[in-house]
Amino acid sequence: MRPYLNHATTRPSSSATPPYLPFYHHSRFLSPKTSFIPLFHSTKYPTIQNPKSPSYSLQDPTNFPAFVSLVKASMASSASGRAATETKPFSVLFVCLGNICRSPAAEGVFRDIVKKKGLDSKFNIDSAGTINYHEGNLADPRMRAASKRRDIEITSISRPIRPSDFRDFDLIIAMDKKNREDILEAFNRWKSRDKLPADAYKKVRLMCSYCKKHDETEVPDPYYGGAQGFEKVLDLLEDACESLLDNILAENSNIHGS
Repeated sequence: MRPYLNHATTRPSSSATPPYLPFYHHSRFLSPKTSFIPLFHSTKYPTIQNPKSPSYSLQDPTNFPAFVSLVKASMASSASGRAATETKPFSVLFVCLGNICRSPAAEGVFRDIVKKKGLDSKFNIDSAGTINYHEGNLADPRMRAASKRRDIEITSISRPIRPSDFRDFDLIIAMDKKNREDILEAFNRWKSRDKLPADAYKKVRLMCSYCKKHDETEVPDPYYGGAQGFEKVLDLLEDACESLLDNILAENSNIHGS
């Protein structure tokens, strides 16, 4: 086997085939725990200086551990920068009593507005109920029909609110004051057992607090009323959801259109 030559070794004649190449040697590279990595002089790349040691240079093999640390730190910084630019979707949960009338309609209305503005990839939108009586069911057919007349699709399946919602969603929008009260009571029951964020209750808002064209403070339950009740619900939701989106965009400048 051809021996390694250090930089002080006399170069063989040019007639040797193939030519010998000089390598740097260092006892650190000969350690059984360290793979051999040849280092070489280079005028193409500038010397990398360690802020704590002005004499640090890639041309000094004894500084190889410091070089590895520098590379690792650079890679970690780069990964952190990429993660900061990858924004997770803004999550909104709409909640009513049974999750078959008002909150599915709110989900559908808000989803439609967001999609028309080209922001659907920036949002996670869902709905839930404070009770599980209708769990697994489609929304009330009367609510779906009224929405369909406005070209709004309601496809959600009823489910009750759950502890993880207080971690997963940025806003939890209640249709009326009783809904809000029940949501907060559920949070107080679950917060210790499920180790929920202590300030998660701040995520809970009233739907009508975003209305600009209507004076109502709550979205009325249309379940026991006639067709006009469902139309009224949609009027309120369209008003509130437009304002809700404007509010979210104003407070979250990192959300941009596609």
